[in-house]
Amino acid sequence: MPGGLPGPGTAAAGTAAPAGPVPGGRPGEVERATALSGELSGQGVHGVVLAYVDTAGIGRVKTVPTAKLASAAAWGVGMSPVFDTFLANDAVVTTDVLGSPDGDLRLYPDLDRLAVLAAQPGWAWAPVDRITQEGEPHPACGRTVLRRIVARAAERHGVTFKAAIEIEWILGRDDAPEGAFVPAVSGPAYGATRQVELSDCAAELLASLAAQGVDVDQFHPEYAPGQFEVSVGALDPVGAADRSVLVRQTIRAVARRHGMRVSFAPAVLGQGVGNGGHLHLSAWRDGRNLHAGGGRRYGMTAGAESFVAGVLGRLPALTAVTAPSPASRLRLRPSQWAGVFTAWGRETREAALRIVTGTAGVRDRAANLEVKPVDLAANPYLALASVIAAGLDGLASAASLPAEITGDPARFDADEAAARGVRRLPVSLAESVEAFRADDVLRSALGPVLADAVTAVRRGEIEAVDGLDDDQVAAAYRWKY
Repeated sequence: MPGGLPGPGTAAAGTAAPAGPVPGGRPGEVERATALSGELSGQGVHGVVLAYVDTAGIGRVKTVPTAKLASAAAWGVGMSPVFDTFLANDAVVTTDVLGSPDGDLRLYPDLDRLAVLAAQPGWAWAPVDRITQEGEPHPACGRTVLRRIVARAAERHGVTFKAAIEIEWILGRDDAPEGAFVPAVSGPAYGATRQVELSDCAAELLASLAAQGVDVDQFHPEYAPGQFEVSVGALDPVGAADRSVLVRQTIRAVARRHGMRVSFAPAVLGQGVGNGGHLHLSAWRDGRNLHAGGGRRYGMTAGAESFVAGVLGRLPALTAVTAPSPASRLRLRPSQWAGVFTAWGRETREAALRIVTGTAGVRDRAANLEVKPVDLAANPYLALASVIAAGLDGLASAASLPAEITGDPARFDADEAAARGVRRLPVSLAESVEAFRADDVLRSALGPVLADAVTAVRRGEIEAVDGLDDDQVAAAYRWKY
């Protein structure tokens, strides 16, 4: 980071996120924020974006002048809890405790994750935790829930995690008719032509991410028209979710500077391949990657197999969190590498769970689990929290991983699929919600307030698109995420 400021790339991968905020600030925090404020001002930074993601997967922000950073670190910044039951179209639904105009929360910036925004001159950015006015963790704060689940994994199972979220997006022309999508670049999937057309914008994006402390592993044109993907380095789960939010903020800003707009929606059009947000996760114990060097299939340890089995068994319910938009169902179609069947396999891109072993020589570091039925309409904190909770339940119960599936599971007839334990994931958001409501493990992991918010928001989204065809659903969410 310029000037030595902390950033999302500075935390060691796999390390625990810091404890949550307290009114008045943790020891030394206000003094640190005061020093950072001066340093930021010296670099021409005038404001700090305080960012979180709501239940519907929409990034929400408040901002403060740089001079108020110390005050925000000490006492937070006010914001209504009503946003926990906002829909993507900004309509409001309710639960028994959320959705009213009453109450207030405090947004506390995490100074360890603060970054100067290279593509937004004059601005810095920090993720926030949300606590009540009484100083208690807000029960619907996904970042707090994820931190709690990660801490319990370390305490009860001696397990830590490294995680990363792939980011796919589609670039449209900013001068297109209102609401319409016109690809900003042409050229075939993975084509050199598309990379050349985006050359200046892509170079600025890579430079901006590097300046913000984000290590990029890969950047390339993807399959759909105007589509690209970036893969970033792994961090602890909270850091990985923070990084996902920051990277998307940066992509939007860079694209805007080049006359383009960005869609992270699961489906930009009613037909065709959509945008994924594949989640990569590895479990570690005593400095050892449990997904490598073991005596089970593809080098997994018994613990890793049970963790994968736990995720596999709860995939239908997980999709209420990992693929939470009506537009998600436009992406979750067979034979499009979206992982729509309850199946796992090594490097099998049609399986919902892909075992990534890595290349010989780096497997002890690179082996991980990829969860494919995830898109960027998902709140990344809730997605990671739910997947980890499912895996830990499998680990605790020593769950057995069934036989591997190779090839495309869509080729199986009903009898063979049943014999192999291969099921189609829910084909509607309503089915996902019912599976989630019946899953005590996931609901318990999120807690009753947040679990009810997930259900209410998903039902609200279902009602919002009632009667719309696929093209209309895609258009409704095209520029929301």
